[in-house]
Parts: sequence; structure tokens; C-alpha cells
Amino acid sequence: MRLLAALVLLATPGVAQDRIPSHCIAVAAGAPLVVPVALEEGLEPDSILIRYIDHASFAIVTADGTVAVTDYTGYLGSSDLVPDVVTMNNAHSTHWTAAPDARIPHVLSGWGEGVAAADHRLDLGSMLVRNVTTDTRGPFGEGARRDGNSIFIFEAGGLCIGHLGHLHQIPSDEQYAAIGRLDVVMVPVDGGYTMRMQDMAGVVKRLRSSVVIPMHWFSRSSLDRFLAEMAAEFTVVETGGAQIALSLDDLPSQPTIMVLEPAYLD
Repeated sequence: MRLLAALVLLATPGVAQDRIPSHCIAVAAGAPLVVPVALEEGLEPDSILIRYIDHASFAIVTADGTVAVTDYTGYLGSSDLVPDVVTMNNAHSTHWTAAPDARIPHVLSGWGEGVAAADHRLDLGSMLVRNVTTDTRGPFGEGARRDGNSIFIFEAGGLCIGHLGHLHQIPSDEQYAAIGRLDVVMVPVDGGYTMRMQDMAGVVKRLRSSVVIPMHWFSRSSLDRFLAEMAAEFTVVETGGAQIALSLDDLPSQPTIMVLEPAYLD
């Protein structure tokens, strides 16, 4: 697969698109399943591509070539892709880097400086990136850090896409309200490094997103436990690939867990 050429093509600046307002409201009017596509096939207008890169890192690509990368660690693979924006959380080194590529125009930290919480609202035209902070705990559950994690939300193509980051707490009613209705959510399913499996499942069930993408799983065992926990209320689709394309018109009609297999960009 010539992913490098395809990503560079998608990321090449073109005519900027106006963003379709999402209002963080899901629309479920299409087929019940989303078919994985190859990145080099390109994107239809108003479609969003989501590529699972590794651990908690995803590339989110709009039809005009705007690229965001979540929980950026400094390494995306052998490609020389330069995202337009990267987000980071500093719970562990696998979620951030102290030396991001200097060519990246926007580097958003999920934690604030001093006592101030991180507060981001970045408008890139076809994509809006914002955050909602949550508290984190220190090693072995000690030393809680207020606002140490950010749930980053990407509004693009009329979709509201949320990345829970290194979530350590069940969000409060106020935090749920600030997040809004997520159409797509990336959720850590390690079962302990972030939150207990039952607690994380409860968060996902309350969010009631159309598409749930598991991440942050260290073994198939923890992933399978999460899938078993959710199977009664969510359709489970093993895509067998690293990426999917989504639009408002083809969101699944039933809440669906889409299992992606991580793959670096080459």
C-alpha cells in the first residue's frame, strides 16, 4: 500500500472547506455497517477518515486534507506526514512527546501550565478542535492531578468525534454536558491503567455514540473483555483493518463498536 503518497496527497493544501456544523448531534440514517476503505481511494466530500496508528494515536483526516493526530508521541511510522494539529496527554510517554516535530503548526497539550486548565478551541476551517479536561491520578492511584487529562473533540464533516485520552475518572454531569453528543468515540479499554472495565463501559453506554472505537488495549484479552461487556447493547464489527471512512449519511443505525487493528503509516 502506498500510504505515504496517499497521505501526502490528502494532506496537500487545497481549497479550504467550510465546516458543516455538527452541534454534537448524531444522525443515524444510513446502512447499519461502515465498510472499511483504503486510504488511497480518497474521501468523498463531507467524509472523515479515521486511521488507528498505535496505542492511543489516531489520524483524523478531512476531505480537504486537514489532518489531526491524537495522543501524538512523535512517531507515526516511516512516512513524513506533517499533521496540521496534534493533541497530547502526559499520563505516560506513550501519549505525548517533549520534542514534537517543529513543522507541526498546532500542538495542543491536554494539561495546563501551573494551576490553569488546558483550554483549547482551534478552528481550522474544515475542523474544529476543542477539549474538556478531567482529573488524573498518580502512580498506584495516588497524587491526583486536577485537569491532568483532556478529552479532545474534533468537529468535522458534521460529525462530533471524541477521544477520551487517558481517562481516569467518570465524567461529572457538567463534563458530559461540555462534551456533548459524540457520534464517534475512541475509548481506552485496558481495564485498569485508565479505569476499571465496568466503569469505562458505563461511560461508553452513557455517551451512546453511534460508533465506538476501542484503543489502549495491551492484549487481545482486555479487548475481548470489553467487547463481551458491551455486546448486549452494541453491535460488534471486527473490521480487520486499520481505518474507516464515515459521514453523517452512513453512520450505523444501531450503536456499533468498530474494532480497528493499529498500523503505522508507511
